[in-house]
Amino acid sequence: MADSERARSGGEARDRPPCVLSIAGSDSGGGAGIQADLKAFAACGVHGMTAITAITAQNTVGVTAVEAISPEVIVAQVKAVAEDIGVDAVKIGMLGTVATIEAVAASLELLAPGTPVVLDPVMVSESGAELLDASARGALVELLLPRVQVITPNVPEARALGGPDAPSDVGALARALRELGPAAVVVTGGHRAQAIDVFYDGFQLVELPGERYPGGAAHGSGCTHSSVLAARLAWGDSPLEAARVAKRRAAEAVRDGLRGVGAGAGPVNILGVT
Repeated sequence: MADSERARSGGEARDRPPCVLSIAGSDSGGGAGIQADLKAFAACGVHGMTAITAITAQNTVGVTAVEAISPEVIVAQVKAVAEDIGVDAVKIGMLGTVATIEAVAASLELLAPGTPVVLDPVMVSESGAELLDASARGALVELLLPRVQVITPNVPEARALGGPDAPSDVGALARALRELGPAAVVVTGGHRAQAIDVFYDGFQLVELPGERYPGGAAHGSGCTHSSVLAARLAWGDSPLEAARVAKRRAAEAVRDGLRGVGAGAGPVNILGVT
C-alpha cells in the first residue's frame, strides 16, 4: 500500500503525495469522466494522472460523438506515468470497446504488484448514451474483474454484469459479482428507493446508508464516488473504510452540485465551487 513518502520511480523514496491514475474517457462538458476524476483526486489530496481511453463530445444534455483512443496510445500513457511518477492506485472508468479493455488489461501489467485498482463499469451516461459496447461486457468480466480490488457498479450495471440469471436482491447481487473475481464489490444505491450502498468482500456484507439529495446535481456522481474510493485506498484505507468515505463525499458533491450549469443534469461539485 502506498504512503506519502514512497515513489516507484528510480528506486528512491521521495516526499510526494499518493499518485492516482484515472484510466477513463474525457467529458468535454467537464462534469464526468477524467474531469470529474481529477477534481475528486484534488479534493482527496492526491496527485491525479490520466490515461484517456476515449474523447466524447458531451454536455449536460447529451453525448453527440465518441472517438476511441488507440490501444497503443492507452498503454503508452500508462507506461509513461508508471515509469516516471509511480502509480499508487488506479481508477478505471469508461472503456467502450473490447480493444480498449484489452489495452487496459495489458497496461495494468506495467504496474507494481498489488497496486489497488477500482473499476467503475461505465455503461450508460447520465443523459442515456450507451458508453460500453454490448459485445465488450464479456471482455470486461473476463479480463478486468479478476484484477481489480473494488468494483463499483450501480444496480442496473450490476445486473447487466451478472447476466440473465442475476439475482434481484442487491445483497445477493453483490455476492454474485464477487464470484466473478474482484476482491470487493460496492453496489451503489443511486438507483434504489433508498440511497443505500451495499459492500461485500467475501467476509462481510455491509449496508452503507446515506442521504438522497433530489434537489442536487448528479452528473459525474459515479465517477466521483469511484475516484474518491481509489484515492482513499492510495492513502492506506481498507476497502470498507474507503467505501464509507466515497459514499459520503459523493453524496455531498451531489448536494452541492452546480444545478445552474447547462440545460440538463448539472455536474457534481466536490470542490465546493460557488
